[in-house]
Amino acid sequence: MNFKDLAEKRYSCRKFSNKKVDRQLLDQIIETAIKAPTAVNKQPYKIFLLDSEEAKNNIKKASSCTFGADAFLMVGGRKEDAWVRAYDNRNFADVDASIVATHIMMQIYALGLATTWVGHFDVPFLKQTYPQMQDYDLVALFPIGYPAEDGQPSARHFERKTQEEILAVL
Repeated sequence: MNFKDLAEKRYSCRKFSNKKVDRQLLDQIIETAIKAPTAVNKQPYKIFLLDSEEAKNNIKKASSCTFGADAFLMVGGRKEDAWVRAYDNRNFADVDASIVATHIMMQIYALGLATTWVGHFDVPFLKQTYPQMQDYDLVALFPIGYPAEDGQPSARHFERKTQEEILAVL
């Protein structure tokens, strides 16, 4: 499948089957994420695999947006490690973490799995529960699994602005 097809077929999956995700697939997702470009290749991010039963239960406490998934990845950026643009002191940790997160999301779909980018989660709870997350701006939670047979994109998925609304040719 080419990238354009992948981008068109990907949707925010909000209902997963109970089929377990093989750890080798999660490793492939992480390998792809590590190859994502970051500003000045600083790589100011961390990927957290929430794999234990306790971790999965804690994610379910931190977010109502788990949709029956059994595997979870969290991505965060660390400002102290990021490149800062000299002209305006813009720190790129959140941008870099988002680039990595996008690679994760697209690789999940390329492997025949599904996910949705979740931003609705209790950051203070997670940082209290996992001190390893303390220094990171947590930008994305990915519930990962196989889509349920009766799962489908939300109606909002098909709402897109036109090119004229999005593009400014200067």
